[in-house]
Amino acid sequence: MQIELIETFLDLCESRSFNKTADKLGLTQSTVSGRIQALESVLGRRLFIRSRAGTDLTLEGLKFEPHARALRHAWAEALHATRSAGTAAMTLRVGMQHDLTGSMIGGWVRDFRTALPDTAFYIEADYSPAMASDLLVGALDFGMMYTARMHPDLHFETLGEIAYLMVSTETDRMAGVQVENYILTNFSPAFGQTHAHLHPPLSGAWVSSGESTTVAGLLTSLGGSAYLIEEMAREMVAGGRVRLVADAPPIAQTVYAGVHLRNRHRPMHRRLLQLLRNQFAGRRLSDRIRAGRS
Repeated sequence: MQIELIETFLDLCESRSFNKTADKLGLTQSTVSGRIQALESVLGRRLFIRSRAGTDLTLEGLKFEPHARALRHAWAEALHATRSAGTAAMTLRVGMQHDLTGSMIGGWVRDFRTALPDTAFYIEADYSPAMASDLLVGALDFGMMYTARMHPDLHFETLGEIAYLMVSTETDRMAGVQVENYILTNFSPAFGQTHAHLHPPLSGAWVSSGESTTVAGLLTSLGGSAYLIEEMAREMVAGGRVRLVADAPPIAQTVYAGVHLRNRHRPMHRRLLQLLRNQFAGRRLSDRIRAGRS
């Protein structure tokens, strides 16, 4: 069976539109229809019902969907297993939220290498929705992200929290923060909701970003105030480039580990989860914030 048939079927399960699936996959609608017909011919079952109201799965289509997801993931794992990993037994593909690839990444990867000496690691920075999609199709083995996207084929566990602190080139007090110079940070829906609750007047900023490196660059070149991930904020304060806004409450961002459900109980993935939990356990958020304020 061609994997393209499975990919097309699964996309159509989500879109419920031959036109939308054709646009997403860069195909013609007739090609999408031909692939579905080919898959139905192989299975000997009708998978979709098309009507003026839209496209719906048949009972057989509903039964086939979880098997199709498993086939897609197994195919990705087979391709991954047959590719060269150099002298290592295998390569583990790890995705990390952009802000987590700063000063903290060295300790994490060092522990990875110590625990799994026969494994090579491929690390890439991305955002939560893209990592969740890559986990689903087998393009990633493990993800560290800010937003857990609920899906029957994905498993998430909480690792801990990361602190974000407000810094400014203008002031060290909230009263001195200029709305017109404020840079809005929106690292996740949860972060955005907390920020909007804490600082309603600052939610309509003229520029925003979801990456601390970009925000730091804007602060350096344009000035103003913004939240940055704790490590970067303290480095900039120590370098005299910004001041800590002392009465601005820190915002805690939860970090999740995500894996495909098929990998949930695999020893390698459980080992990585335990290593990361230990790392976050040594980063007690409230203690660090109190220490930083004293």
